[in-house]
Amino acid sequence: MVEEVEPHLQELRRGTVVLACLQLLCTPGYGYGLLEDLQSAGFATEANTLYPLLRRLEKQGHLTSHWDTGESRPRKFYQTSKQGIYLAQAMHSEWQTLSEAIDSLGDDPLTNEEK
Repeated sequence: MVEEVEPHLQELRRGTVVLACLQLLCTPGYGYGLLEDLQSAGFATEANTLYPLLRRLEKQGHLTSHWDTGESRPRKFYQTSKQGIYLAQAMHSEWQTLSEAIDSLGDDPLTNEEK
């Protein structure tokens, strides 16, 4: 049963990770630090998912980046662009609307199944 559910859960999480990245990167951050922040906030994200996402968001203009070579190990820092902030606001608004719509449908499916 878990194998049937997991692809749907991954699909649901995909958009939420985009929104979380855009929100977290309003303050500049680098990949590994962002990965830790996401995981500590409850977003189960892997590096092989995050780094392509960051590159895609940058290519689309939602993130900007710069290299920090001042420390022993150079790090690429990302920050949400103005276009990315607009996208994050739109996604957050849509998330709230969808959440309210789901809540308006009534009880949890498990509760209904038990009746």
